Order: sequence, then structure tokens, then C-alpha cells
Amino acid sequence: MTLASAKRIHFTGIKGVGMTALALSLKAAGKIISGSDTAEVFPTDKVLKKNGIRVKIGFNPKNIGREVNLVIYTGAHGGADNPEVVSAKAKKLTVLNYAQGLGDWAKTRRVLATAGVGGKSTTAAILSHLLEQASFRPSWVVGVGQIKPLGSPGGFNKKGTDMVIETDEYVADPKYDLTPKFHYLKPFVAIITNLELDHPDVYPDLDSVFASFKKFVNDVPQTGMILINIDNKNCQQFVKNLDKPVVTYGFSPQADWRISKSHTAEQKQFFTLSHKGMLIADFIVGLPGRYNLLNSTAAIVAAYHLGVDLPKLQQGLKGYLGSKRRFEFIGKVKGISLYDDYAHHPIEVKALLSAVKDWLPGSRIIVVFQSHTYSRTKVLLPAFARCFEQASVVLVNQIFASARETDDLGISGEVLAKEISKHHPQVEYCSGKTATINYLLANAKKNDVIITVGAGNNWLWHKEMLAALKQK
Repeated sequence: MTLASAKRIHFTGIKGVGMTALALSLKAAGKIISGSDTAEVFPTDKVLKKNGIRVKIGFNPKNIGREVNLVIYTGAHGGADNPEVVSAKAKKLTVLNYAQGLGDWAKTRRVLATAGVGGKSTTAAILSHLLEQASFRPSWVVGVGQIKPLGSPGGFNKKGTDMVIETDEYVADPKYDLTPKFHYLKPFVAIITNLELDHPDVYPDLDSVFASFKKFVNDVPQTGMILINIDNKNCQQFVKNLDKPVVTYGFSPQADWRISKSHTAEQKQFFTLSHKGMLIADFIVGLPGRYNLLNSTAAIVAAYHLGVDLPKLQQGLKGYLGSKRRFEFIGKVKGISLYDDYAHHPIEVKALLSAVKDWLPGSRIIVVFQSHTYSRTKVLLPAFARCFEQASVVLVNQIFASARETDDLGISGEVLAKEISKHHPQVEYCSGKTATINYLLANAKKNDVIITVGAGNNWLWHKEMLAALKQK
């Protein structure tokens, strides 16, 4: 049975951002969705509730109703060993992991896929928005808690032909399916935002990352497009070894689509693109940082390739309002502003802080950073140690361990704080919520900008942070 023919679909581990986006896309297509997960608070809780999807807490075969005919599971929570998955297989139900399910659903549409370390979610979200504004009637599956202008991280339109998908190179199920998730897709447009060594538990070196991405773009047809950020040095090397035509974008003079001018004013970025002798001005985006000019450009070029005219792209970009956990404004108390961002790789953190410094000039930047996974932190420790130079103060939380890791590899938040302190004058180890809030109470002041950063759970402390600061 395929997702197209299934009527009732159960998601084991539905709260994950990718799982939620796929579930909502399927619900928009008329499928009846059920799901289960842990009691832990996720960025997707509100959007699931808003869309009428009740999440059963805990994993129990009884959660899968009698009329369910297909089950999709995440690689987390035991993967294929999860009791719901085991029971579903015993009942001879169709069972797919998330990557398989997404690949199956994507077969119904022309796939526009974004991948890379940093920028893939935002690029996919902007592209979905641009196509929606241009009346292209897209479907989309983007792994974020929410896309503000679209109202959902997953959508479906039966009258459209395109599906925008945010994907990545991590494996589908760490124990049973080592296929990189994006290998289940056959993209018509493949966008690579950056290439970096990430997921060191899967990829031992950059060459293995290159090989995986090469397979990802291998089936892009001649009428499609491989679109690559040429500013990234690893992308430059990757392109040299690719035996397929490529379109490039970036600030570089070598880019096919070049960001030739840009400036920031009143928390907006204004930029001009150069392409084949054309100068295309009047692009405006309400997001900070050079990286968001790159993300916007990738989305513009992909949409233009599909036939959206430039005036519609200029108008559409103005209306993009951002995504959850992507430089998201949380609140302001006594002149102290609180933001949140998902950045969890050193290049993402460095780009984010540079953007914040330009976006909010004159403010002291206090970063509350929670690294994600022991393996990533250990392998990238030298880069993490040097990526906070634009911050005024760095508060380091204990590492947020992945459920798939049982060994701390001799690394900890305290070790990370010590390494950062070798290159930064003001670093504090604040293991958890209480220590972090106590530090902010004692030290935060008017005009400061506090930003929680990382793929862990320190974003859950926002309410208590604001309440505490209110009492200062």
C-alpha cells in the first residue's frame, strides 16, 4: 500500500519536525492522521493541536486503531524496534520509516528538494511561500515548527504539480536502515545550501559527505536544476568533481546568480541580483544576515526556473515572515530582548551571531548555547571553540544528548565552555535552566539581546526567563 492509496495513517513519533510536516501534508490531502510520542514538549505541539491531531502519550500497540492501514515511524524512539512498529509489522500493516514515507509521498509530485548544513529549512520555507504567492499551488514538507505566512510546515494542493521538501543526509534508521534520507527522493530541483562535515556518527570525513550528496543530485533531469551556493568552499570543491551541469548562486563574482549589492535598514535587507548581464533590484527580505540573502536567492532562482516571473518574486519575498526557531523574536522585558534560533553547527552559530550584530547594532549579545549530541560536539570542538567571537557573553549549557547516543565520549558542556573560554573573554558554564536564569537575573541589563541557540531544549525556558527578568 502507498501513501496515496492509504486512508488512515498512524505516525509513531509524530512530534518530530519532519514527521509533523509530513503528517500535516497528508492531512491536507484528506488522510485521517493519528500519532503517538513522548510527553516531552516539542516545537510542533501547537501546530498539531491547531490542526486537530491528538497525540497519544507513550508508545503502545493499542495506539494503532483497527482501521489504520499504514504506519510511519521515526528513526528515534527505538526506530523499527519501537513496540508500535513491531506490532504493526506483525499485523501485516504497511510500515515505512520517515524517509521511506516521504519518498513515497514525493512520487506524486515534481520534487524541489533543499539540503545542506544550514539554510535548507529557511530556503524551502521561502520557496514554498513564493510558489504559493505566485498561485503555483505547491505542496510542501518542511521540518520546522511553523512557517508563519503559510500557517503550517506541511501542506498539499491537489491542483499543483510541485512539492517542496527539506531533506538531509542523515540515515533513515540508525539501526536498521543506513540509507541517507535524501536518497529516497528523486528531485527535479536540488538545492545545496552548504557542504560541511556533520553527523560524524555516520560520515567519517568530508569525502564521504561529497559521495552522499553526489548520489542525491545524480537523478536530476536535464530540464531540472542543481543549484549550489558557490560561496561555500566545500561546495566549490564539490562542483569540480560533479559531472552534471550546475547553476550557482552567492556573493562571489563567479556565481551565475550573484548578490551584487545589499544593505540593511529598519530591520530589512535590500538586495540586487546580477544574472547574465541583468541587474535585478528591489528585492526585500525581513530576515537578518548574509546567509538569509543566500537562502532568499536560492528560493528566487528555483522559482524563476519553474516559471515565476521576477515581479511576483519581488512581491512575494516581501511577505515572508519567517519560521519557528529561526531567529524568532520571543519577547521583550524592561528593554531586554529575547530571541531563539536552531543553529547547532559552528558555521551556523558564527553566521547567526554576525547577523544579530548587524541587525541589532549597539546591543550586548548574550548567547545561551546548548550543543546537540556528544559526537558532533567532540568532532567539531575546535570550530565550536572559535565560533562565538561576535557574542558579548556566552553561557554554555550541558550538552543535549541524542537518544541514539549512550556514550558521552568524554565530552561535556563544561569541557566545551573551557574550550570556548580560550578564545572568548566572557564565558560561563550554566548547566541548566536554574543556573542560566540566575546568571541573567544578576547580569542582564537594558538594551541587551539574549538568544537561546541550539538543537536541544533550552528554548523551553523562555517563559520562565521572561518572568524572571520582569522581576529585576
